[in-house]
Amino acid sequence: MRHALLQRFGHGLLVLWAAFTLSFVLLQVLPGDAVLIKFQNPDLGLSPAQIEEMRVAYGADSPLWQQYGHTLLAMLRGDFGYSLQAGVPVSELIASNLPDTLSLALPAFLLAVVLAFALAFASRLPGLRWLSNTFQSLPVLFISLPTFWLGIALIQLFSFQLRLIPVINPTPLQGLILPIVTVAIPISAPLAQILMRSLDRVATQPFVAVARAKGLSETAVLWRHVTGNALLPVLNIAGLLLGELIAGALITETVFGRSGLGQLTQQAVNNQDIAVLQAVVMISALGFVLINLLVDLLMPLLDPRLQPLSGGAS
Repeated sequence: MRHALLQRFGHGLLVLWAAFTLSFVLLQVLPGDAVLIKFQNPDLGLSPAQIEEMRVAYGADSPLWQQYGHTLLAMLRGDFGYSLQAGVPVSELIASNLPDTLSLALPAFLLAVVLAFALAFASRLPGLRWLSNTFQSLPVLFISLPTFWLGIALIQLFSFQLRLIPVINPTPLQGLILPIVTVAIPISAPLAQILMRSLDRVATQPFVAVARAKGLSETAVLWRHVTGNALLPVLNIAGLLLGELIAGALITETVFGRSGLGQLTQQAVNNQDIAVLQAVVMISALGFVLINLLVDLLMPLLDPRLQPLSGGAS
C-alpha cells in the first residue's frame, strides 16, 4: 500500500513538472515581447535605457533555459513572480481571486453530483420506468449545451422573463444561484452517464439475482446491493472532471461578470501576463493531482478487493 502511494505521489510530481514545462514553452512562443509591449507605451514616457532596465528586472533579457530554471526554482518555493500588468506578486492576485472561484466551483460540483444521482436513480425506480428513456436522454442534452450559451439562457429566462433573480445588485446568494447551475449542468452529464451504465452492469450480476430471489423489492435491491457496487467508476470519473469543472467556472465567471480566476485569466491573456497565466495553470494542475490522490485513497475503502492482503507486502 505504501509503495502504491509513493508511486502515485511520484506520478503526481511528474504531472506537475510536465504541466509547468509545457505551459512555459507554449507561453514563451507567444508572438511579441510582453515587457516591451507594456513599457514602450508613449504615455509612460520611458527612455530606451529605462525600458531595458525593466526587461532586466522581469528577467526577459536572460536566455530561455535560465528563465526556465529560475521560474521552476521560484515556483518550488511558492514564488509565482510579479504580474506584468498589476505590478504586484502573482500570489497576492491568486489569493484574492481563488476564494471567489472556489465558492462557485465547489457548490457547483455538489449540485452536479446530486443531479447525476437523481437522474440515474430515477431512471431505474420501478414507479418511473415509463420515463426511463427520457431520464437517460437528459445527460446527452446537458453535455451538448455550451457553458456560455447556458449561462446567457438562464439569465434571459430567470432574470428578464420570470424576474426571479435580479441582475442588478443581487445579494451574494442570489448572485451565485445561476452561475452554480450553469457550471453544474454540463458536469452532471458524464457523471450521470457513467452511473447509469454502472447501475445497469451491476444489476445483471449473480448476487443481485440472489437478492431478488430472497424476496427483496426492486427498490431495496437498488439501494442495498446495486448502488454501493456501482460507485467505483463514478468516483474515478469524478477525479478526472476537475479540469472541466475549472474551465466551466472560468467561462461562467466571464459570462456573469464575477470576480475570480476567470476574470484574472482573461485579463492575463489580453495583456500577455505570462506569470499569471502560468500560475493559473499550475494551480489547476495541483488541484488535479490532489483530487486524484484523494480518489486513490478512497478507492480501497469502497472496494475491499483493492485493499492489501494481511501479511503481504506493504
